[in-house]
Parts: sequence; structure tokens; C-alpha cells
Amino acid sequence: MIAGRPIRIAIVGASSLAGKELSDALSESQLADCDVALLDAEDAAGQVTTAGDEVSFIQKIDADSFAGIDFAFFAGDPETTRKYWKTARLAGASIIDMTYALETEPGVVVRGPWMGVPAAARPAGEAHSRAQEPDLTTPAVVAAHPAALMLLLVAYRLHAIRPVRAVSATVFEPASEHGKAAMDELHQQTVSLLSFQSLPRAQYDAQVAFNLLPALGNAAKVKLAATSERIADHYATLSAGTAPELTLQMVQAPVFHGYVASALVELQATASTEQMEAAVYGEHVDVAGAESDPPSNLSAAGQPDILVRIGAASASGARSGRFWLWMAADNLKLAALNAIACANELGRLRPQGKVQ
Repeated sequence: MIAGRPIRIAIVGASSLAGKELSDALSESQLADCDVALLDAEDAAGQVTTAGDEVSFIQKIDADSFAGIDFAFFAGDPETTRKYWKTARLAGASIIDMTYALETEPGVVVRGPWMGVPAAARPAGEAHSRAQEPDLTTPAVVAAHPAALMLLLVAYRLHAIRPVRAVSATVFEPASEHGKAAMDELHQQTVSLLSFQSLPRAQYDAQVAFNLLPALGNAAKVKLAATSERIADHYATLSAGTAPELTLQMVQAPVFHGYVASALVELQATASTEQMEAAVYGEHVDVAGAESDPPSNLSAAGQPDILVRIGAASASGARSGRFWLWMAADNLKLAALNAIACANELGRLRPQGKVQ
């Protein structure tokens, strides 16, 4: 409640994959009792959808859509975010950007509240950097990339208990991370290959069905290199120098949902697999032991936790200084939960005033 009335939330891009996942996640969160306005472009207006268990209509977004809105989640395309975020801000809404459109805007911070990096641990001279916690002067918050969250949360926990020298990770990118158009093209490519027809290439400019690629075509709308840079940047920004160095390789995978990552962790000293598992396990992370099936994008679907399996890189001895981590997470679920955590963080500022 704010000033005796329910909190009002706007989801901009409500018809997108991220918007739909966010709507469902809100209904199971601390913000479940809020009033939610579903907003989108004119071609999506009037569509019937669900917000939790409630049937709702998507409304056309315009300049008056943000009147009385407390939190505006931008979950559609970057162009819409750039067009309307200042309007929402001037109306008094706290801005949570899930499209990454505002990363370079002055004063905007990248957040992953689960990380909990203490201010005292940050390098000196970063009082106004993208690593700082939001305050009443923060114009908007960018919800950190889900793959960066997955890698950093695990690395950060290991590093706190068993100091880590370096992390080298290969991250497999799902089509859903780039929206419905990318998913549709992967589906159409799969059907076309099975029926010996030409492949649609508007999104990827390459064959991604039944294929693994470290780079896409020059004309691709999906920018794999830009995603790789964003993950590395968000990892470094959130850790603010307190996590081990990350070396990252991105691979476009022929899957619809879910991030999977294979990471080699090099310790400064030796540890047992049991000690590594105990260090990682906790809130937001579930460990799959050797007796369990390994994590996968399928087993992670719909799960709020990051799934991890840990094994020594060397079979010799009970202890090792190098370990393989196999991780999986639902990219849309993880992004939605992090965005809600960002809103809760901003919400603690609102009794003192609005984010200006």
C-alpha cells in the first residue's frame, strides 16, 4: 500500500514473452495484491490475456497510461522503452527496464538485488557508477541479464568460501531470450528442414535449427556478440570487482527456452566436491548431486532456482583445484524474478518520496 491505496503497476510490452512471464510472476510475489495495467502497442491492444488467475485486456499505450502508476516495468522492445520511459518517470513511476534500452542513460544503474554486494566492498571512486545502489535520484533501474545473474551468483558464493582464481564459461543462448520472432524463426527453420524447404533467416541470418553457432550472420537481427558483451558487462558491474574474473564464450543453441552454461572454475586452493556443493547451495540455487539427473533447459523450465551440478575436473584424489559446473536456468522466469526484486528494492524508497 502507498498512502492508503493499492500499489499500481504497469507492464509495458505485456504481450511479449518477458511481459507474460512477469505478469505470472507478479501474481506469486509480494506484489500480488497490486493493481496491474497491461500496456502494449496498438496491434496488441484488446488482446485477452491473464495476469495471474485474472483475465485481463491489454490496453494501448499512450502518454496518459502512466497516471497514478507506481512501478513501470518495460518488458517489450527497446524502442518502446526509449519512447515512453521519461513519460512514465515524469508521472512519478519507478522505472524497471527489462529491455536493456537504458543501459547508457546517465544515472541509470544495473541491479541484481540477490547479489548483495556490500557498498564497503566496492572499489573507491564509484559513488556515481552503474554499480551503486538506487536512491531517490536514480532515474531508472536496468534489471541485470539472467545469464549474468546465473554465473555471478554461483561464482560469488564459491569465491566467498573457497577463493576462485578464474571462471571460464560457455553459455548456450535460447531463442526465447530474443522474443517471439526468434522463437518463430527457429520453429519455422525446423519445419522447413524436415520438409526440405528453404529456411527463413530474417532473425538469425543463419541456420540455427539442429545447429550450434558461436556467431550469427552479418544481417542478423539477433546480436549474439552484443549479448555476450552485455552479460560480461553486467557480471563485472554487479560484482564491482569482488567476484572472480569471467572469460565468456556464447553459443547460439537450437532450443526455445532456458539458459545452460558449462563453466570451469579454478580455485586458489583445493576443495572437495561436497565442499563446493555446500558453498553454492542456498536461496535461488539448487544443487543436483551425482545421483540425480543433470540440470537441463527442460528441467529448469518454470523453476525459480538456478540448477547446478558440480564435478571435479580431475578424477585423481578426493580434492581438486579445478571443477566443472553445469548450470541451467529458466531465462524468462529468472529475468522476471530479478525485475520484481528490483521493484521491491525501489519500493523501500517510495515512502520517502518518488524516484525523480
